[in-house]
Amino acid sequence: MKALRTIGILFGSAVALLAAGIGGLYAIFDGEKLKAELARVVLEQKQRKLDIAGKVELALWPAVGIRLGRVTLSEPGGKEEFAALDSAHVAVAVMPLLSKQVQVRRIELAGLKATLVKRKDGTLNIADLVGGDKQVADKASPKVGAGATANSPVQLDIAGIRVTNAQLTWRDEKSGSTTSLSNLDIGSGRILVDGASQTLAVDALSIAARGRTGADAFELKLDAPKLLLSPQTSAGETLSLSATLAGAGRNITARLVLSGVEGKAKALNIGKLVLDLDAKAGETAARGHLESPVTVDLPAQILTLESLAGRIDIANPQMPMKPLVLPIAGKLRTDLAKQSAALELGTKFDDSKIALKLDVARFAPLALGVDLDIDQLNVDKYLPPAAAKPAAQTPRDDKLDFSALKGHDVHGTIRIGALQASKLKLAKLNATLKLAGGRLDVAPLTLNLYEGTASGDLMLNANGNQLALKQRLAGIRINPLMKDLADKDLLDGRGNVVLDIASRGESLAAMKKALGGTASLSLKDGALKGINLAQSLRDIKGKLGAASGKREDTTQQARAGDKTDFSELTASLTIANGVARNDDLAMKSPFLRLSGAGDIDIGGGQMNYVARASVVSTSAGQGGKDLEHLKGLTVPVRVSGPFESLSYTLELGSLVTEAAKAKVEEKKEEIKAKAQDQIKDKLKGLFGK
Repeated sequence: MKALRTIGILFGSAVALLAAGIGGLYAIFDGEKLKAELARVVLEQKQRKLDIAGKVELALWPAVGIRLGRVTLSEPGGKEEFAALDSAHVAVAVMPLLSKQVQVRRIELAGLKATLVKRKDGTLNIADLVGGDKQVADKASPKVGAGATANSPVQLDIAGIRVTNAQLTWRDEKSGSTTSLSNLDIGSGRILVDGASQTLAVDALSIAARGRTGADAFELKLDAPKLLLSPQTSAGETLSLSATLAGAGRNITARLVLSGVEGKAKALNIGKLVLDLDAKAGETAARGHLESPVTVDLPAQILTLESLAGRIDIANPQMPMKPLVLPIAGKLRTDLAKQSAALELGTKFDDSKIALKLDVARFAPLALGVDLDIDQLNVDKYLPPAAAKPAAQTPRDDKLDFSALKGHDVHGTIRIGALQASKLKLAKLNATLKLAGGRLDVAPLTLNLYEGTASGDLMLNANGNQLALKQRLAGIRINPLMKDLADKDLLDGRGNVVLDIASRGESLAAMKKALGGTASLSLKDGALKGINLAQSLRDIKGKLGAASGKREDTTQQARAGDKTDFSELTASLTIANGVARNDDLAMKSPFLRLSGAGDIDIGGGQMNYVARASVVSTSAGQGGKDLEHLKGLTVPVRVSGPFESLSYTLELGSLVTEAAKAKVEEKKEEIKAKAQDQIKDKLKGLFGK
């Protein structure tokens, strides 16, 4: 009984002390005063308005702490709302409260909403809250007050954090982009941050969120059971981060796992980093797997992946090869303090060997050096075949957008031993790139193609969607080039082409209509395709020989297999508003001379050109002897119609007049020759010879 009495006395004493403590807490706690003091300090030090609706209450269950109702915090100046939350519970240590000190043990937030803004000048709207504000960072600033808290090492020891149903919005005023996070839940065990000892310890960290970026929806989930970073020792259990991105016709899932985290003396080693990627866009599916050990120099903020290895698999039912497997090997080094990085990657598949080096001098805005070396690559081998065009298809107005060139600073070189893309076959391609201010210059640009060479430069400018091309092609075969480039079989021969053209526009059609510049062509031993002028001229023999009757023009469509051979062909073009004008066509063949003038409407896909064929010899070539009756005549040939269906018209109306003139001239020559013979005979008689 005495023991029970003693226990009862002790228990009663404990209850009395607890009651006294609780009474003391309530006695010294003044919620309204605390609310007013918090609002005053925030306004004075940050020039932000803090509004706490309702009462600030002291809570005793499940832990001693402070409960808040709705809270709002304004932007600097107090005009717009920066953040708000529906409720908050901050658990605190009991004993320090008796000395009027607050030590946070646990934080619970519900319904947090905040908007982070990157202004056009690059500053953040939270700079003053995280120590980036000049007034706070300046040691001489009177607003820091005694103690210089802005420069004091960060000290946090929180038993746990719980954030539910939060919404965060990131807005970049310079780029105009907006990313939002919703249904954000954050939970953790103990979080210890000691700036003086440079220690970070986190237990049971879990973050889950959903959001949108543009038209795409995404989900994020992070799990870190235990992580300790300090100068003396660093360790951690497996950390995993998963993310999904879903948009119109595409879905991407990625998972990053870090395992074997350990280290000491300011260096962190991660035994293995594993990244798995699964993506699908339309019918194309891609899977990737990359892994590497990782080293991190914490004070210098340097991260290194010395042995990056893995593979990327790409599949599409329309690809000629079906699946494509790309083995990957390389290394990566990033310097977060200097905002720089260096990446080396290599792959070998089929007959192709590719080596890529990237040197990032600055992350934002991007400053990038590129070195790409490819021994040979047939792009067509891995792409689906082009869909057949319907017979009555309306031409598409394909949009062109060069805006991706803006905001980056890129320089580098590209070397490709052999390349086939969109049927075009190139070799020994060497290009030097420079991108700045939204303008890309590829100069010099040299390559071999179709038994010849090309040299010049290319310019793309996002400011106005401009394009300029200067190229000198020497010794090329023009027919296979035109077939592969434009699927046109109009001309054959070997020689030189010089281009100096420029344009601008928001679409391919607009580019064609705005095309301007000059071009020239010089070919030997070739042929005009689609018409056999020798045969066409022979066909008009009967019409010219008729004594009477109307001579009508003869029109024929271009015919595959028909051609007019030439030994030389030269022409120059002046291009304005998408129309190329030629006035100096000169073509020579064993029996013909061809001149001409007219327009080639590149923007409209039409041609209206008049070539003038003159028979100069009838001794050889394509039945030239059959054209003896046309010797000395000029036959107009009009080439007109859309490029896909050109027609050739022999304009015979004026040819009769030409024939009559030729007969008169021929008669004059006969009379002149007879007169000369008579004079010679008389002279012979006069001198007796």
